[in-house]
Amino acid sequence: MNSNTHPPGVACLRAQALHALAVDDWAGKLAAVRAIDDAPIVDTERRLEPTRALPGRPARPGLVSPQQLRHRSPASPEGRAALLHALAHIEFNAVNLALDIIWRFAGMPAAFYLDWLRVAREEAYHFELLNQRLASLGHVYGDFPAHNGLWDMAERTRSDLLARLALVPRTLEARGLDASPMIRDKLNSVGDAESAAVLDIILADEIGHVAIGNRWFKHLCAQQGRDPVACYAELAQLHGAPRLRGPFNLEARRAAGFDETELAALQAASPTL
Repeated sequence: MNSNTHPPGVACLRAQALHALAVDDWAGKLAAVRAIDDAPIVDTERRLEPTRALPGRPARPGLVSPQQLRHRSPASPEGRAALLHALAHIEFNAVNLALDIIWRFAGMPAAFYLDWLRVAREEAYHFELLNQRLASLGHVYGDFPAHNGLWDMAERTRSDLLARLALVPRTLEARGLDASPMIRDKLNSVGDAESAAVLDIILADEIGHVAIGNRWFKHLCAQQGRDPVACYAELAQLHGAPRLRGPFNLEARRAAGFDETELAALQAASPTL
């Protein structure tokens, strides 16, 4: 463990995650994630209080509404860089989301915190892979504007772990399972096999991340005596979750723990464009 990366003497995994979440620059944040010690899981019941606004983020990229983001064709190097930048921004937010769920929600089993630490580490790795591809095109993270949709949902669900699990990993991140093959195919079609290979790595890992969200969502539903399908629909409406549209990557969603009842409900409520 690098004692210079997080406060000395901090043994609690959750406190280390809070520290990493507050780091502003992306390189420092990734280093703080790598430095989290997963051995001393203590104080799972203790409420933690942040000392500053969260999450820590670099001054760039500038954040705009999704409608302000300009569509660029990946056929050009600049358009491909913009696409990779958008994906890197998603992974950067995913690092923050995993760190946030660790520190914010007390009282869960130790396995819960270890699961989300694994997610934080893998999302950090994905960000590094995408940033390397950006560098090959003469760009770095921060060169293009981005939107804050993933973190906006984290804010809406900050007081309800069941809602967080339903609407971040099982909704917004699960959309990546549907979108990744199409994005990979676009990159392959313009001759960028290296970036396409990165998308394959990310998809394989993201199936596991969504599976973690599914497992803990269903765990809490069982504890509370709630039907997962009905509970999901209620939480999606309550918190204004986006309406998902197909086509869906049903194979990946099954691998991530969605059962046939859930998939049937998803397809019934979500017409294919």
